[in-house]
Parts: sequence; structure tokens; C-alpha cells
Amino acid sequence: MLNPTDVIMELQEMRDEGFLSDALLRSAVRSIAGSDDRYNWAGAFLVKKGGEAIWLHNYIGAAAGYAEVQVGEGIGGVAVAELGNRNVPDVGALDGYTPCGPGIRSEMFVLIRAGDDVFGGIDLGSEAEGAFGEADEAALQAISDKLAEQIASERR
Repeated sequence: MLNPTDVIMELQEMRDEGFLSDALLRSAVRSIAGSDDRYNWAGAFLVKKGGEAIWLHNYIGAAAGYAEVQVGEGIGGVAVAELGNRNVPDVGALDGYTPCGPGIRSEMFVLIRAGDDVFGGIDLGSEAEGAFGEADEAALQAISDKLAEQIASERR
């Protein structure tokens, strides 16, 4: 099971050592992906300059079906457009769904944000239907909040 406290401590240590958001994002995705067998795909997306799309910064899992998603489209793009996390227990029920990886049956996208500023999100995919619950979302939100601190500090 994902232990957000351990990941957040690791991210804070990296911040204290001077690492920037790029390294923190990669470390977070690696830690998340390796923490739970249900997590068959994990990635980080960032909002492109101008805010019209999100782009895949890094991921662990099978090759993604895309490198960029328009805001308002797909699970991540809708999450960014609606300013809220998304947990889709059955992606097969969505029209026109493009999976983040082959065999993905459920997906969760948790925003990386500071207040009204949305920087991107953490995306999880699972081959099990209904794989993600409130505990997964809370853990990812805590990690995403730590990532948002770093990204916001770099953009000041």
C-alpha cells in the first residue's frame, strides 16, 4: 500500500538538497508505481504553457497511448478543466477512452495544484476494475500537494 508520508519525506529531502520539480516528479512516480500491485501504470502530467493541454512528463508502465491530452478531453484533461480529481472505476464505460496503457480497466487522476493554480496531475491506471478508493486518492493528493509546493516555488 502506498505510504504518502514516506514519499513526502523523500521529496522534502530532495527539495532540501536543491533538486528541482523535474527530479521530484520522477521520484514520486517511481515511488508510487512500486508501492502497490494494483498500480499497473503511473505517470505525471504537466499543464502546457497556455493551459490548452497537458503533456506526459514521465511514467512507469506499458507505453502510453498518447503524449499530450487536450484540457477537457480524457480523464486527466477533464480533471484539469473541472478543477477536480477523477476516479473512473470502469474506463470501458467511457466513450472514446484512450487508455494510459494496455489492459487498463480503471484510472484515477489527482491534480497537482496550489490554490487555483493547476500545474498538472498524477495519473494511475489499474488492470482491475474499481481498483482505487478514497485512501488511494488521499495518499496521491498528499504527494501531489508536496509536488505543487515545489512547482509553485520555482514559478515565483
